[in-house]
Amino acid sequence: METIKLNDGYDMPLLGLGTFLLKPNDAEEAVYSAFKNGYRLIDTANAYSNERAVGRGIKRSGVPREEIFLESKLWPTVYTKESAVDEMLNRLGVEYVDLLLLRQPAGDYVTGYKMMEKAVKEGKVKSIGVSNFEGEPLQKILEICEIKPSVIQVETHPYYTQDELKKVLDKYDIKIQAWYPLGHGDKSLIDEPIFTKLAQKYNKSNAQIILRWHIQQGHIVIPGSKNSEHIKDNANIFDFVLTDEEMKEIAKINKNKRYYVPNPEIVAKYAQMELNDSLDV
Repeated sequence: METIKLNDGYDMPLLGLGTFLLKPNDAEEAVYSAFKNGYRLIDTANAYSNERAVGRGIKRSGVPREEIFLESKLWPTVYTKESAVDEMLNRLGVEYVDLLLLRQPAGDYVTGYKMMEKAVKEGKVKSIGVSNFEGEPLQKILEICEIKPSVIQVETHPYYTQDELKKVLDKYDIKIQAWYPLGHGDKSLIDEPIFTKLAQKYNKSNAQIILRWHIQQGHIVIPGSKNSEHIKDNANIFDFVLTDEEMKEIAKINKNKRYYVPNPEIVAKYAQMELNDSLDV
């Protein structure tokens, strides 16, 4: 599995398994399947209500902890909770996570970020970053941080390439981790003629071509699935390379189109919801 070096010196796999919307039993099986197929990056969050299941999948796999890159995210309602990181580690059944993100730019995210910095100093977290922080919230973090974010998780795909955001991130060597990497499954994106043509050339699926595009863009991708065959296929993208001309062709289909347009008021209201820990079994 190819890796990318973060601005804090750690190496992070470019491809991993996302567990968003996976119920606990499905998440455990998906994690186990991912490890059997060479994955080493697993993404979860306390809001996904499957951290315990992810931890079980890790243990079942038998893969040494030091070979695994484990990532989770904190929900806004725990940004000021001193025990939040310890509780997360307890749910996952590990002594540390490799990457911890703030889930949304809501609530007291400045305190939340400083809490993550404290966790780094205590050896409970290796790298930190943010999710869905763009514009003013991202600039605020960059102004107050002692430890720079190493990763930002945002919507990114060939219809929405985040060119403007990258101009900011490049100054700090912050890496993009793409969610909705396949455009939320939009058939019009996946079936773009350029992807169909390249899929035929390289004997791959259109989705595999898009994931390969992400890798060559330097994006970290975490496609989610509970289907073992899909998990296997998503990882089968490291035996070919798109040419510079092909990458330029793909760049032409950018529509600056995002599938999720955040509404600050709705985000703030949604982020005030308390998590139901009993769902994480």
